[in-house]
Amino acid sequence: LFLATLTYDTLRFEYEDFPETKEPVWILGRKYSVFTEKEEILLDVTSRLWFTYRKNFPAIGGTGPTSDTGWGCMLRCGQMIFAQALVCRHLGRDWRWIKGKRQMDNYFNVLNAFVDKKDSYYSIHQIAQMGVGEGKSIGQWYGPNTVAQVLKKLAAFDTWSSLAVHIAMDNTVVMEEIRRLCQSNFLCAGAAACPAVESDILYNGYPEEAGVRDRLSLWKPLVLLIPLRLGLTEINEAYIETLKHCFMMPQSLGVIGGKPNSAHYFIGYVGEELIYLDPHTTQPAVELNDSGCLPDESFHCQHPPCRMSIAELDPSIAVGFFCNTEEDFNNWCQQIRKLSLVRGALPMFELVERQPSHFSNPDVLNLTPDSSDADRLERFFDSEDEDFEILSL
Repeated sequence: LFLATLTYDTLRFEYEDFPETKEPVWILGRKYSVFTEKEEILLDVTSRLWFTYRKNFPAIGGTGPTSDTGWGCMLRCGQMIFAQALVCRHLGRDWRWIKGKRQMDNYFNVLNAFVDKKDSYYSIHQIAQMGVGEGKSIGQWYGPNTVAQVLKKLAAFDTWSSLAVHIAMDNTVVMEEIRRLCQSNFLCAGAAACPAVESDILYNGYPEEAGVRDRLSLWKPLVLLIPLRLGLTEINEAYIETLKHCFMMPQSLGVIGGKPNSAHYFIGYVGEELIYLDPHTTQPAVELNDSGCLPDESFHCQHPPCRMSIAELDPSIAVGFFCNTEEDFNNWCQQIRKLSLVRGALPMFELVERQPSHFSNPDVLNLTPDSSDADRLERFFDSEDEDFEILSL
């Protein structure tokens, strides 16, 4: 927590820089060389939205906690992976945040969706209170599956983004389910994604004519989250190559997981090390300044990112992908199929066209998972005896 008192300039020297290695650096589907593209790597990392513990925000539920220090790390990681989906949706993967440079309105619209107040779509307040319905009391640790389920519910209220959120359970991605979800109610979804505003304002991150095309689109942008268990108390080495390949895909949103007692948002890897953003720094809650703007520097990690050995990863994770179009999804399916042919790479999940007959009937359009399924998943991923945060102690 002492890091919160240091300046960002100090932090740049407190954190170890990238190793001088010929190994490529992969950040959310982008490949870099440490020798020739170090500044580009750091700019890419800095441009990700970084959510950490905060203190002195409005009490959750009116009378609850005013800080999430010590319990909110997985909630913050959930915010980060979902914020990356919104950045891809509204700003594009090539968008970069540069300190002091004026950003477009859509950037602040994305950021405001995560600010620590009760009426932000994906605030700590909303996640904590929605988690009560998933069996988690406010202030209790979450596992990757719980935060994924909660974010799916909250996304239903975000008509501006108009996302289709699918959580693939039982280590199985069913393509038919996803297509049904992304192609449902498309006219209504497109209209919600493109509200009627002045013609000189960007529609949902795109020019006006693109907004019209979006209304006619047959596909709602997909956020695919896959909760996985890659071992008992430590990660099975056979999954490591497959996990690395996930960061190489252009659809990658990264991975939420971590080490026992410590959740992280993993955005890439170099060699045998994962690259991650760490939420375990307590910063003051941010409020609008006198001019009505939101100071945003504390939402960007302006020092080299943290690294850890892949072998230290806790086996309970959730992998995320974003497919803006049906073509993106088809391309992702192709890559997953090819991945099954990579020597020494054990598949982390199965990709199938239709629901296997031994599965229960899916309820893909229902925002609340079946209670029996939710209970079973909670016991497997997030039970009090085997919660992600205390799993390997």
